[in-house]
Amino acid sequence: MRVWTRPHYRRSLASRVTLLTTMAVGLAVTAVALAAYLTVRTQSLRALDDSLHDRATAAAHYSALETLSSRRIPSVVFGAADVRIIFVDSIEGRAYSADPTSQIRVGSPEYAVANGSKKYSARTIVAEGKRFRMVAVPADEQGKALVLAQSLAPTDQMLSRLGLVALFFGLAGVIAAALAGWGVARNGLRPVRLLTAAAEEIARTERLDPIPIEGNDEIARLATAFNAMLGSLSASRDRQRQLVADAGHELRTPLTSLRTNLELLAQAGASNRLTQASRADLLDDVQAQIAELTTLIGDLVELAREEPLSAAPESVELSGVVDQAVARVRRRAPGLTFDVHTGPWWVTGEATALERAITNLLDNAAKWSPEHGTVSVHLADGELTVTDQGSGIPAEDQPHVFERFYRSTDSRGMSGSGLGLSIVHATAERHGGTVRVDTGPEGGASLRMTLPGTALAPVDA
Repeated sequence: MRVWTRPHYRRSLASRVTLLTTMAVGLAVTAVALAAYLTVRTQSLRALDDSLHDRATAAAHYSALETLSSRRIPSVVFGAADVRIIFVDSIEGRAYSADPTSQIRVGSPEYAVANGSKKYSARTIVAEGKRFRMVAVPADEQGKALVLAQSLAPTDQMLSRLGLVALFFGLAGVIAAALAGWGVARNGLRPVRLLTAAAEEIARTERLDPIPIEGNDEIARLATAFNAMLGSLSASRDRQRQLVADAGHELRTPLTSLRTNLELLAQAGASNRLTQASRADLLDDVQAQIAELTTLIGDLVELAREEPLSAAPESVELSGVVDQAVARVRRRAPGLTFDVHTGPWWVTGEATALERAITNLLDNAAKWSPEHGTVSVHLADGELTVTDQGSGIPAEDQPHVFERFYRSTDSRGMSGSGLGLSIVHATAERHGGTVRVDTGPEGGASLRMTLPGTALAPVDA
């Protein structure tokens, strides 16, 4: 099935970091440049308004200015070449300027100042092909107002230059941000690239060598977790290899014996030189070897399970499991006496796996018990103790009894695969418990399996 991804996720992580950094800095530079431009523009207009207002207020008190303006004397004579002087007469409804070529026209805001309905007026107009800032203040004479209009060309030119400068530095900032983002992404993602290269090398060569760790940041924690995973994989692979090697060694003996017996039966069938009793003995031997092989394969399958408990473990009453296992082993060893004392104990786990482990403990005790001997089974506070009356386990063998395929010198002539106690150990570990070997009061072996749990039955049990 084809998986669709968003376009930006098809890019490399470094390119995405560079792009996001560039966009973020670009937006920030644009916002700062726009704010600076608007601030300068507002302050420039406000400063110009204040200047025109002060000049107009001072000039409105001189009646000679109105007389000179009415005589069409240009404002350049007064040293104000960039200013247009206009008088507004609201009583006569007219406006006149000292500049005969002036095309500036006043409007209702200026007439409102002249008739006294407004104290001040300031606005931007377009005349003579350019922009003017026009300010009106009341004159001393009733019904009149003085208007000063100054060209905004110098201000607009200054703002245009400011805009170009802001654009230039904004573009330079975006380029610098892109380069910085690329550098940060390249250097910051270097551990990720090393980790990726190491993972690819492991996948290609299957060598589970740990990865060198640099620093103590999140990438270092990821590398540490990755190394822990590699350690677990290496240990699991070693266990699998050991299991395969041991299984091959253990399976070879019954398979060789089984093939030999079958060849003898085939040769004897062709020559009719085998007696009926010998044939029966060979068939019994073949059946015993098949049973041994079946048990061995079952034990190998059980030991190959390295997964933890199932996702939905159940509450198991351990004393009931012990009773079932004892009943099963009694049928196999009818000449033995089983002295069973159990108390209530509830564990969380798999009833089938626990029963098999307890059965293996009992089978081991039955195998080593003398004829008509007694096997003691005691369960209290989560510790199951199985004690036999045999010769016990030598001290040099005790550290190895839970290893796979381990057979002591005394047990090599007896039936069994050497996997029973390994299954007990693996089951106890999967349930969070332990198992250990000790010597019983009568010198026999005493195996103790401890499982976490509680003596009180769960509410949902």
